Amino acid sequence: MAADQTEPEVPENAVGRRVSCNGERATVRFVGVVPPTAGLWLGVEWDEPTRGKHDGRHEGVQYFTCRYPKGGSFVRPAKASFGSDYLTAVRRVYHFDAEAVLSEEMCISSKTLEWAAFKERSIESLQTVLLNGCDVNGPGEDGEIQKTTPNVSLLDLSSSLLCCWDDMVAIGRQLEHLEALQLSFNRLRLPSEPVSHCQAFSNLKVLTLISCELTWTEILHCAPMWPQLEELILENNNITQLHRPEGVLQELKCLNLSKNPVDQDSLLNMASLPRLEQLLLTETGFSNIRFHNAAAGGRTAMFASLKNLNLARNNITDWNVIDELGKLPALVQFCCRGNPLASSDRNPQTANQIIIAKLGRLEVLNNSKIHPQERKGAECDYLKMFGEEWLQARGKSHLSQEFTRQHPRYMSLIDKYGAPEEGEVKKRQPFALKNQLLNITFIFVDGGDRRPVEKKLLASMEVQKVKGLLSRLIKVPSADLRLSYTSAKVADREFDMDSDLKTLLFYAIDDGDHVLVRWL
Repeated sequence: MAADQTEPEVPENAVGRRVSCNGERATVRFVGVVPPTAGLWLGVEWDEPTRGKHDGRHEGVQYFTCRYPKGGSFVRPAKASFGSDYLTAVRRVYHFDAEAVLSEEMCISSKTLEWAAFKERSIESLQTVLLNGCDVNGPGEDGEIQKTTPNVSLLDLSSSLLCCWDDMVAIGRQLEHLEALQLSFNRLRLPSEPVSHCQAFSNLKVLTLISCELTWTEILHCAPMWPQLEELILENNNITQLHRPEGVLQELKCLNLSKNPVDQDSLLNMASLPRLEQLLLTETGFSNIRFHNAAAGGRTAMFASLKNLNLARNNITDWNVIDELGKLPALVQFCCRGNPLASSDRNPQTANQIIIAKLGRLEVLNNSKIHPQERKGAECDYLKMFGEEWLQARGKSHLSQEFTRQHPRYMSLIDKYGAPEEGEVKKRQPFALKNQLLNITFIFVDGGDRRPVEKKLLASMEVQKVKGLLSRLIKVPSADLRLSYTSAKVADREFDMDSDLKTLLFYAIDDGDHVLVRWL
């Protein structure tokens, strides 16, 4: 470590302050001399835990401590920026925008505007202020924010150099219209008396705190400051154990806990939030949930308002999890992409059909609207898919508890569509049979004198590929083709092949069956 020839002045309260060094952010943990070198050093703890070289120890002396073994460094003050206040950053960023607007206005209208007045009016009218990465370190002179940017409703101070919530409070209490605040990638010390700061955020509806190294306990500590908060985004923090929010966050409608290692048993503590409509839990390791206060097929009183649940990219493998979610009284939108949940034929479309059939009130699955005909097809296929198990179970005095547990909606679907007959249930074939060849006779119902054609096809072939083959054969667009089939095992019955993405194996087509071909 070599000394710089010139050393800039270091603030008296530098320890605990935030600094920026070549675009990387850190917290100052030490200010002083580090022998044997001369001159002043800043000991910093980087936000990126592997950015440094040590944990605050140099040549056997512990100058400061870090949470991570490679989280610390010594830097010269000349290499570190302590940032600037809010208004300095606003004028620096929006001066150029105003100048561009002035140039365009003068070009169009040829009017002469007094520059200083135009600039102040432009800044005063701002409703959105974006200062992401602008190294804001505090509010500046008291009262000046309220005079200069009184109309701000959305403020982005992500990746700033604010070091504590008290500084944010000093900014917020001068922005009485503030409704949305982004503070991602910051490290803010907790306020001592958060309940005394609620006036600073009295109209705040949306708060984004991505990658702020926060725990749920710290969130609950701060929550009294946000009495009207409706949306809280907490992606990628240190949130594990969730505790019941007593008397806080009661207006919350959307909670994003994605990319946090959340303890799933403690997740039920969020069920007490009375207005919670949307819950995002992507990449949390979620694999299971149980609502023990409701029987199979019943309704839970928990998460009473929850309409939208996102469990994408997790570890769900058990179909009973979907049955448990079916107990939620208001759930209409669900996303579970990227989970190892699979149907017996390993076809993602079949898995989606099972989800639709199990969640009877669902309107949107994986961001796609479920149309009435799609729901009907999914529910009818579900009846056939598990019909063999039901036929075996119904021979007893009552359905087995195991069947009811695995298929809590099955009896309600029978009430809706009627019971499947023995000939139309889809016999479960071993997965190894997917490559077997089937001899199929195609009968062209709308083909006039066209003679039947026999083909050998793989059982794993999808209906859309069968249509493509037929399209080339009879010169009819595949989109116009309608297929069904008959089997010698079931006399006088015709079964629709109504999903292009299903396989012949899924439809339980056997060797020697007839496929009936119609077109528009």
